[in-house]
Amino acid sequence: MATLAVVGTQWGDEGKGKIVDILSEKADWIVRFQGGNNAGHTVVVDGTKYILHLLPSGILHDGKRCVLGNGMVIDLESLINEIEFIKRVGKEVDGRLFVSERAHLILPYHKELDAASERLKGDGSIGTTLKGIGPAYRDKAGRVGIRIADLRDENAFKEKLRWNLREKELTLKHVYNYDVSFSFDEIYSQTMRNYEKVKAFVCDTVTLLNRAVDRGDNVLFEGAQATLLDIDVGTYPFVTSSNSSALGISSGTGISPKKVEKIYGIMKAYTTRVGGGPFPTELKDNVGELLRARGHEYGSTTGRPRRCGWLDLFAVKFSCMVNDLDGIIVTKLDVLDAFDEIKVCVGYEIDGEIVESFPSTAQELSRVKPVYETLPGWKRETTHVKSFKELPEEAKNFLRFVEDYLGVSIPVVSTGPQRDETIVKDALW
Repeated sequence: MATLAVVGTQWGDEGKGKIVDILSEKADWIVRFQGGNNAGHTVVVDGTKYILHLLPSGILHDGKRCVLGNGMVIDLESLINEIEFIKRVGKEVDGRLFVSERAHLILPYHKELDAASERLKGDGSIGTTLKGIGPAYRDKAGRVGIRIADLRDENAFKEKLRWNLREKELTLKHVYNYDVSFSFDEIYSQTMRNYEKVKAFVCDTVTLLNRAVDRGDNVLFEGAQATLLDIDVGTYPFVTSSNSSALGISSGTGISPKKVEKIYGIMKAYTTRVGGGPFPTELKDNVGELLRARGHEYGSTTGRPRRCGWLDLFAVKFSCMVNDLDGIIVTKLDVLDAFDEIKVCVGYEIDGEIVESFPSTAQELSRVKPVYETLPGWKRETTHVKSFKELPEEAKNFLRFVEDYLGVSIPVVSTGPQRDETIVKDALW
């Protein structure tokens, strides 16, 4: 196999960072294809925790080459800080990091627009990370965005920046009642200083990646966020601003869909969500608090406590269909060790009627009543279990139930944050 992708199947935070870190051992290239520094991938190596926001977690493996694809929106200052962090922990970056010249920039006015929009929405805010992600993608779709390649032509960049600053000041003043004046000289100078620091990493990643795939290199595509946060198929409008499912791989890298050979989904053994939006299996009681405490469910980007609930298999089955998954990787199985019984959502009802397909509007989803199956818990520690046969029988039955319901196999199970706290039933590469 030459190409493999991993994507989240829930509302993010499924543990993709650890899985990408493990899969990176056999990858030649690790590619991020969408999003920005609103993502947070946490990896624990030899007891040390690393939190990455832009760089693929494969950067922690010596010799692996990492790509930030054209589908991303990049805050250069954040990228520089992350590069410096990786260097401080003793990892080489030069010759291993490639940044798409087609990727769009996040600039200071995007963050102001993000904050102003959330304030105007009030109680109807969607709970963004305020990193400027949405406004940057809005500019991209509106064909007024500034790409990294634009910085090569200083005069062209100046012209685009002046137009954008004027438009953003007018928008903030007359739409959001927010009187702000941006300094052209300050933003221009800072952006160019930042560009000089990353210029050596910038290249045509579309050609780079296609050549890598064509010669048979192992290429791992890494999604940020997850399918239910996808701008097109997620729980709109409580979504991110890019295609965070496998649908975004081709557009975010310039790789034909025909060249992506295997797609695996990551699924937490329960469900969490950050920010606003409907959440059918959410638990606002002691059970939800226990899940949060045992799973250390706090956002790696924002620090916000995550909303927690039972596993929603009806939603994950929708993700399996959208991504046409070759398998599901289950993470945080050990978090369920403390429960006498475990509930799993296997369907939705609205007004007593069974829902046939996953709702397409937030209004519909907020009205659903989850239909649960109750499975026996195992009340035994699984954190250090490293083979399937050593799992408690009830835990095995839980995993078999998931496989039967979803119609896909579970080749890998994570039982803790460390690299070696992983059960590999079937090799993915």
